[in-house]
Amino acid sequence: TITATTPAGSAGAVTVTVTVNGQSGSLANGYTYVAAPVVSSVSPNSGTTAGGTAVTITGTNFAAGASVTFGGTAAGNVVVVNGTTITATTPAGSAGAVAVTVTVSGQSGSLANGFTYVVGPGVTSVSPNNGPVAGGTAVTITGTNFAAGASVTIGGTAAANVVVVNGTTITATTPAGSAGAVTVTV
Repeated sequence: TITATTPAGSAGAVTVTVTVNGQSGSLANGYTYVAAPVVSSVSPNSGTTAGGTAVTITGTNFAAGASVTFGGTAAGNVVVVNGTTITATTPAGSAGAVAVTVTVSGQSGSLANGFTYVVGPGVTSVSPNNGPVAGGTAVTITGTNFAAGASVTIGGTAAANVVVVNGTTITATTPAGSAGAVTVTV
């Protein structure tokens, strides 16, 4: 057994040669230099601090067995689609921009500020909080962190006439539903 440190090299397989007392033995393709991954973009590049955002990471030199971190925390459901594309699910994180890092065979590549965690919306009340199963009830939803483009579902069905009044108030019209209590989601 011989232990040695590899010299710098170019990506790809190389022959390993051992010479003892003027005699040599070689193993063709005995060692493979792996190029460091490069992360060029993340889409979407923002999501809630709760995590769970499905993202596509684009770059180069991705390979099977790659791992992905967001701000140092491991992503879930990492799938190396090919050498330039990885899909993953964001872990929970703190509000703000974080680096997205891909590691392949001990080598890493990062995109600084590649993903931005935002505080997700919170729903605190709905007024009125009941109405007919036919829908059509105008409601005011109160909460936090509402933003333009927000969607609202009531019992899993999209509400109509959704208007984000401000960061704490949304107005909407209830869809038809079944009798009973349902979840209101922003």
